[in-house]
Amino acid sequence: MTVLDQVRALIERLSPAPVCDDCINDRLDLSRCERADHKSQELAGTAGFERRIDACALCGATTKVTRAKVR
Repeated sequence: MTVLDQVRALIERLSPAPVCDDCINDRLDLSRCERADHKSQELAGTAGFERRIDACALCGATTKVTRAKVR
């Protein structure tokens, strides 16, 4: 499973709750070169995902978050 697949699976599992990049990094134990922000931005460019400023469902911080849109 690629890092992008892992990030997608985590975001979809938490759907429709938004999750921030730091929490994605922490939950998936990603290295600096695998950073979630790049993968989240990539997903936000695809159907079914959106990226915005909101409160993270896991840590509560108001920052850029990604969520899977409810279909």
